[in-house]
Amino acid sequence: MTTVRIPEDWPATEEQARAVQDALRARVILDEAGPPPGTGRVTGVDVAYDDERDVVAAAAVVLDAASLDVVAEATAVGRISFPYVPGLLAFREIPTVLAALDALPCDPGLVVCDGYGLAHPRRFGLASHLGVLTGLPTIGVAKNPFAFTYDDPDTPRGSTSPLLAGSEEVGRALRTREGVKPVFVSVGHRVSLAGACAHTLALTPAYRLPETTRRADALCRAALRAAYPA
Repeated sequence: MTTVRIPEDWPATEEQARAVQDALRARVILDEAGPPPGTGRVTGVDVAYDDERDVVAAAAVVLDAASLDVVAEATAVGRISFPYVPGLLAFREIPTVLAALDALPCDPGLVVCDGYGLAHPRRFGLASHLGVLTGLPTIGVAKNPFAFTYDDPDTPRGSTSPLLAGSEEVGRALRTREGVKPVFVSVGHRVSLAGACAHTLALTPAYRLPETTRRADALCRAALRAAYPA
């Protein structure tokens, strides 16, 4: 497990964080299709918090995209690096997530975040932020639609409907299990929206949430318990 310090130049105020978002958002690449679903490697990242100790644990779990078997995994624990501010949540966890990715023994391939990419008030959620900083293709798969609107997709698995900010499509509601609440998919960096939905379906053979998210969620919680036993 890697222990992470907050970078010396990390934003300390909301104004500074928004300026970073504004500067990095222009570097998001939206015109690449991304890797073909079911090929290469795909990595899930997730975090768990201990707010009383001001600590965040991050996990990165690499899966073989065809078999969904675990190829590698890594964790990191660090201080929470920013206050809780809606729209700026990435600044609380990115240093620790980057440390977990850096600790992997192999290339992560596509990175799947438990959260948002373009489906973000400033069109720059965690998946986009992480993608720009690493250069990796990234997508966001969230459990709820944040402040955006959508029509319920049709019942069958694979059905979609636009996730909308007014008339702008910022992602898609995707039915990964027949008759079960959809997940909310958005582009992070270097992947198309259609590709992001296809990857999400490939990663959900049995459950609503991607296997990447399920494995990373379990691992970061275990890392937090190991670092700070009850």
